[in-house]
Amino acid sequence: MLFADDIVLVDETREGLNSKLGMWRSALESKGLRLSRTKTEYMECNFSKTRGGPNDIILDGQTIPTKDVFKCLGSFIQKDGAIEHDVNHRIKVGWVKWRSASGVLCDPKIPNRLKGKFYKSAVRPAMLYGTECWAVKKQHSHKMGVAEMRMLRWMTGHTRKDRIRNEEIRRKVEVAPIEEKMRRIVYVGLDTSNVG
Repeated sequence: MLFADDIVLVDETREGLNSKLGMWRSALESKGLRLSRTKTEYMECNFSKTRGGPNDIILDGQTIPTKDVFKCLGSFIQKDGAIEHDVNHRIKVGWVKWRSASGVLCDPKIPNRLKGKFYKSAVRPAMLYGTECWAVKKQHSHKMGVAEMRMLRWMTGHTRKDRIRNEEIRRKVEVAPIEEKMRRIVYVGLDTSNVG
């Protein structure tokens, strides 16, 4: 059996969405595809804070469950447009990558510069994936920076109790702040989006 994957339907009203969903279902089924009733979810982005009607989104007589957060292509989309869930997810992904490479990153025999290069090529890209699409606030970039500094301190074998400044840790591993990298990625993304 064949399945279609990751279809997003957008409409101003629930009635319009129900209509589009019915058209999609019949179009897919006419080609031998099926719309999964168990995996289909619904999220309402109500940025104007107006109350909608009581209409539900219905597929084959079943009400589709409503979600506050969707995962799509590795990023999370929240119904209020915030990015907190995605920031937390990127930090967790960074820690997973860091832990999988901790044998190298925490080895005292390996030079700090080499650890820094490894970090920049393996861990940081996992943390920065999708950040060019974020509307970043200071609290988000600060949270990413705190997570990165914890990783860098572990790499160098220092804790905050050692009272070594962040700049000194960064100098040892030759890693610029992740906040600067995020700003550059967003700037380049904005710069290249106007081409064409």
